[in-house]
Amino acid sequence: MLSEIQRRGGIGRGPIEAAIAHVEQFVTALPDDLPTSARLVDLGSGGGLPGLVIIARRPDLHVTLVERRAKRADLLRYGVRALDAERRVEVIADDVARLVERAPRSFDVVTARSFAAPEMVANVAGALLGTHGIVLVSEPPERVERWPSGVLDAAGLRDGGRLGSIRRLRR
Repeated sequence: MLSEIQRRGGIGRGPIEAAIAHVEQFVTALPDDLPTSARLVDLGSGGGLPGLVIIARRPDLHVTLVERRAKRADLLRYGVRALDAERRVEVIADDVARLVERAPRSFDVVTARSFAAPEMVANVAGALLGTHGIVLVSEPPERVERWPSGVLDAAGLRDGGRLGSIRRLRR
């Protein structure tokens, strides 16, 4: 299914296996102690990485995929149907700002891969996370500090460290 999404232009070129291996790190970074039916939102879901992989690996989660581009949102719906996950997944074809307005502090987990600059990720995630939420963000391979304490403090987040290429931020 991800190969088909890639063929249709939803995922960049390159080996799909490598892309899946990278986003598997999001699944590994998810806390083991998430509440039953925890809610996860994937910001800027694009072609479905990491969202569709998380949906496939974690059937216990309710997932919201947010993608403002209609064509990509249609590809996400295709992926959700292929995974037979329509009852626990919502695809929103809109800007995340509208989700922040409609559902503040409604999620247990926020994921972001190539969504925006750290300041925007922190602000949006901070607005969407519930009391004890966690943010999982894909980081570049070089170990550059991208999360200054002032940015995290303003969003009500703290750095929870890095697991492979995934940065954990906590409420």
